[in-house]
Amino acid sequence: MDFVAGAIGGVCGVAVGYPLDTVKVRIQTEPQYRGIWHCIRDTYHRERVWGFYRGLSLPVCTVSLVSSVSFGTYCHCLAHICRLRYGSPDAKPTKADITLSGCASGLVRVFLTSPTEVAKVRLQTQTQTQQRRLSASGPSAVPPACPEPKYRGPLHCLATVAREEGLRGLYKGSSALLLRDGHSFATYFLSYAVLCECLSPAGHSHPDVLGVLVAGGCAGVLAWAVATPMDVIKSRLQADGQGQRRYRGLLHCVVTSVREEGPRVLFKGLLINCARAFPVNMVVFVAYEAVLRLTRGLLT
Repeated sequence: MDFVAGAIGGVCGVAVGYPLDTVKVRIQTEPQYRGIWHCIRDTYHRERVWGFYRGLSLPVCTVSLVSSVSFGTYCHCLAHICRLRYGSPDAKPTKADITLSGCASGLVRVFLTSPTEVAKVRLQTQTQTQQRRLSASGPSAVPPACPEPKYRGPLHCLATVAREEGLRGLYKGSSALLLRDGHSFATYFLSYAVLCECLSPAGHSHPDVLGVLVAGGCAGVLAWAVATPMDVIKSRLQADGQGQRRYRGLLHCVVTSVREEGPRVLFKGLLINCARAFPVNMVVFVAYEAVLRLTRGLLT
């Protein structure tokens, strides 16, 4: 049931957080934005509400699978570790056990999320890419009234990337994604477990709904706080397939970005990541725990 509960929680989370995710990606990949509100105003002015939901259909279709794999891998990995170390899958795990299981969960999900992340980032940034191309054509050029977008949707984007860049194009930025998700999911599940233990009433092993909301929200914020530097690099590598390529790989992207924009570039989008993470992960963990408790009640 961990797989099912994770799937439901993931869908609820993406429904809450996607508009801010679009703003986050644009801030990280487009130097023209001076901050969150500048990006929000510009996106709304140019594209209205629809601009915040570019590329949403593919994450909605895939997030249930990805979230299911994340939570299911974590729980099963933790059960196997407890069985090997303590002789029972129901034994109380240590913080090291939780950290290792969370890291494994983050690494496994990369193989599923990388193609969808590429499509999402390309769709979220393609309007800015078109504007840069028009600017590069010079002031004398007469731009078309409505430039034709390169990607018509998520599936068309995936097919175009695969045709033009091969299978490697679908996994652009996967090295940064591995570095991002490995330690961020270790932080995610560890902080959630620790906070749940702290917020549980005396004599209870689990917190109430308010405790789950607080623990889930704080766990999401802490996870994104450690994930943001590699998230910036991941977004830049995945957006780099549009037009002229700037980066030769992960290390070159890090060095070039820091040299051109300073060390602060690695924390672009940190505030919006944390602001988005709290409500999203509140919803994810409340839905996850609710489904588990419901099924346990029905089975008993």
